[in-house]
Amino acid sequence: MAHGQPGIGCACLLEQRKAAIDPLKAFIYLALASLFGLPAAVLANPVSQRVLNVGYYEFAPAIYTDAQGMARGELAELTRRVARQAGYGVRFRGLPGARLYAALENGSIDLWPGAQGKPELATHTLEGRHTLSQINLNLYRLAGTPAPRLPDDLAGKSLILIGGYSYWPNVNALLDDPGLDLRLLRTSNHLSALEMLQRNRGDYLLDYQIPVEQARQRLRMEALPYQRLAQVPIHFIVSRHARDAATIVTALDDAYEALRVAGEICVFTNLEHTVLELPGPQS
Repeated sequence: MAHGQPGIGCACLLEQRKAAIDPLKAFIYLALASLFGLPAAVLANPVSQRVLNVGYYEFAPAIYTDAQGMARGELAELTRRVARQAGYGVRFRGLPGARLYAALENGSIDLWPGAQGKPELATHTLEGRHTLSQINLNLYRLAGTPAPRLPDDLAGKSLILIGGYSYWPNVNALLDDPGLDLRLLRTSNHLSALEMLQRNRGDYLLDYQIPVEQARQRLRMEALPYQRLAQVPIHFIVSRHARDAATIVTALDDAYEALRVAGEICVFTNLEHTVLELPGPQS
């Protein structure tokens, strides 16, 4: 008894101290979780936090790479916030469109905050249920040019496109229609596309509204008339080849909903309006 009991007594004392400390630790974790919007389990064991590889392509000002190589823009910040709420870290990778799709297909990219319903990705991805935003695909023309009757008035015309962008089946069918005999003129960025249209080097410009509005303002151009060809919903797109892909989708959906209920994000963010607040005229 002389030697055994003190040892037991020390063990009991340690257990008593641990029991007193553990609730304090739990309180601290919960307080920090509330302060930073993190699950307490992540703070309690930060080493276990999973980091998602998030792919994107340049789509300023919604999501783009800044001078320091960081992903910026409203869509990037929303992705960070929802992932953090779900208990994930994020690592952004900017990629051209074709490489981004290939990375989703092979699982080297876990997540893309991007366009819902891409046919080429259907068998390789899962889609979150929430619409994060929407983007508009428009056919632009110079002021004074009559609105074309689609598709007939496009026959024999030249159409300016941004290289590396992809479109939806109905738009691709129009571009590939041999009966229209369209001349497709590809350029590398939105500024040069608008300049080509301005200089009459193409009859029409097919482009997304967000980057066109930003480029137009930089060029100090007047607003352009357009016809909307598609309105594209933006969702969280998760690679089926990512580990626990279904769990990731569910966690992001639940996190988005929790932030929405808490009033920390809008139910629906139309990037055409909230980022630029200049939707441009429609005719």
